[in-house]
Amino acid sequence: MGVLPNAPFTGIVSGSLDKKARVCIPAQFRHILAAQSPHSVYIRKALLTPSLEAFGASVMQRFHDAQSESDPFFIGSHDAAAFALLALSQELAVDDTGRVRIPDEFIAHAGLTEDVTFVGIGRRFEIWDTERFAPVLRERIEAATEQQKRQAEKL
Repeated sequence: MGVLPNAPFTGIVSGSLDKKARVCIPAQFRHILAAQSPHSVYIRKALLTPSLEAFGASVMQRFHDAQSESDPFFIGSHDAAAFALLALSQELAVDDTGRVRIPDEFIAHAGLTEDVTFVGIGRRFEIWDTERFAPVLRERIEAATEQQKRQAEKL
């Protein structure tokens, strides 16, 4: 059974960063990426957290198409959005075993050590140092629980 190119990235998966600064992208994430572009992934430093954000070619293409349609040249707000995604992202090659070499400055930004965690959140996934992600996971579970309680109270 094939994977649709617009399938969401889901789940939390443990991984590791090897001595050559490579991570092996989880198989379920690789299948989605491969449906979009067989041998690459886009990665950027997250702007709000000490983590990395990764996504496939379809996110990049959708963003570019939307920007191209609405971009009045030299308008600051459009330029800022384009910079945040286009200029700050790097397209990285994924080898036949699913490994990708993370640039040193990305490793430093996210504080990646040997143990990493991949977090699927729809159109993108995050790459965290496992120790740094532990309190974030607790916070996100608490926030999701509170949100669900509020929704239940409305019913």
